[in-house]
Amino acid sequence: MSFEAEDIEAARKLFAGPIAFLKSAPTIEFLPDAVVPEVAFAGRSNVGKSSLLNALTGRNSLARTSNTPGRTQELNFFDVGNPLAFRLVDMPGYGFAKAPKDMVKKWRFMVNDFLRGRDVLKRALVLIDARHGIKDVDRDILEMLDKAAVSYRMVITKADKIKASELAEVTQATADEARKRPAAHPEILVTSSETGLGIPELRAAVIEAVTS
Repeated sequence: MSFEAEDIEAARKLFAGPIAFLKSAPTIEFLPDAVVPEVAFAGRSNVGKSSLLNALTGRNSLARTSNTPGRTQELNFFDVGNPLAFRLVDMPGYGFAKAPKDMVKKWRFMVNDFLRGRDVLKRALVLIDARHGIKDVDRDILEMLDKAAVSYRMVITKADKIKASELAEVTQATADEARKRPAAHPEILVTSSETGLGIPELRAAVIEAVTS
């Protein structure tokens, strides 16, 4: 994946500007007005979503807002830019093995309603843990995105946690999965919140999604 140097720099400048937590939406009724493009982040629990959002925005604790007890099953919205340019949406994590069935059901209904009914949602970024690759719980969300016809791109996280040869295998397997799916972007982004690998490209990918 290659972005032009000017695209990388423009994205860096935008993300270096104002970014603020807007609100949490426990149900669809509480969604903010759909006035600007949105990019949503999805991933199973412990995939490193909060760390990636913090690395992406250059803030140490931006995503902590969404990690306070009681907010784990809510959609969290962040305003980017002044004047407001677009929004980031932190979707509730999925794949909790011990989650009550009614909570899982509620999650599915809310996420499905959001994906199907949000016209301003330009792209979803589905985070895949480099250490585990794509699991069945990930395929469930990919299926939901395909059915909702929401464009999405898979982003590998924690790339620094495995050997380069293993990372190449996981990246290839993820790209193979993307090719099978109608709504998936064919190119995979590989990132590490720890080392900063792929973060400039991820910023540019977000800007590309909201401006295209």
